[in-house]
Amino acid sequence: MNRWIEAARPRTLPLAISSILLGNFLAYAAGKFSFLTASLAILTTLLLQILSNFANDLGDSKNGVDNKNRKVALRAVQTGKISASEMKSAVILAASLSFISGISLLYFALQYAKPQTIITFVGLGLLTIIAAIAYTVGKRPYGYMGLGDISVFLFFGWVGTFGTYYLQTEVLNYYILIPASGCGFLSVAVLNLNNLRDIENDRKTGKLSIPVRIGKLYGFYYQKTIMLLGICTFIIYLMYQGKPIQLSQNIIIMAGWYPLVQIIKQLNSKMTPAQIDPYLKKTALSTLFMIVIFGVSQIFLS
Repeated sequence: MNRWIEAARPRTLPLAISSILLGNFLAYAAGKFSFLTASLAILTTLLLQILSNFANDLGDSKNGVDNKNRKVALRAVQTGKISASEMKSAVILAASLSFISGISLLYFALQYAKPQTIITFVGLGLLTIIAAIAYTVGKRPYGYMGLGDISVFLFFGWVGTFGTYYLQTEVLNYYILIPASGCGFLSVAVLNLNNLRDIENDRKTGKLSIPVRIGKLYGFYYQKTIMLLGICTFIIYLMYQGKPIQLSQNIIIMAGWYPLVQIIKQLNSKMTPAQIDPYLKKTALSTLFMIVIFGVSQIFLS
């Protein structure tokens, strides 16, 4: 069982639910909230993230990215803890469970919605499952072409936050895309750290991530830029609301940003893969922390 828990990569799960929590917080602040919808949205997202992790493990191993040169964050198929055939079965199971959970979510959240709305969300769900698998699996994985950043921004930002908000409220509030973008940028920041850590091995194996394309130095500049953009979008959303920000709310929100700001200050291009690796977990947890602080402030202090 431990090998499967390890392959599921528990440290990636807090980041996976950040956009879902953000959408739920904003919906609650708008006066619309269903605990069942929130629970099913979180469950579906966790299953999709596990699916993505399993598929990534399988795809990177089959494509030679996870090889003997990888010394940090070793993978299950790479080390032989899980065979390729076992992982393939796990991918199919995770995809099936994600689909069942997603359909259950839509059944309860969109009972009275128009058919075209239901069809749209079913399509988005299927697209999400396909994107989770196709990132590293197949003849032309889009993650190997440097397109993972766009996918993460869309699914961990816009789709997760805006989609959850709509399922709770059935309101198309496009201003929600502002904080959703912030969540997307910070999710991309975690992916970019992963790519910075693996830059040398990725370059040798032909995985053209953003850091491989622009180099390690500019990869760190890119890292700090997207993290700052992530923070700034939440500031822009607060300004859009047009409400006087109370001192207490200001202090609380700043406390939420503080860990991310510290990470931005600490990251530098001289870091080794082993030194970069812990920052994936730190950035993911700091993002979740900021989302919770921001969400709570929206509910209780607006």
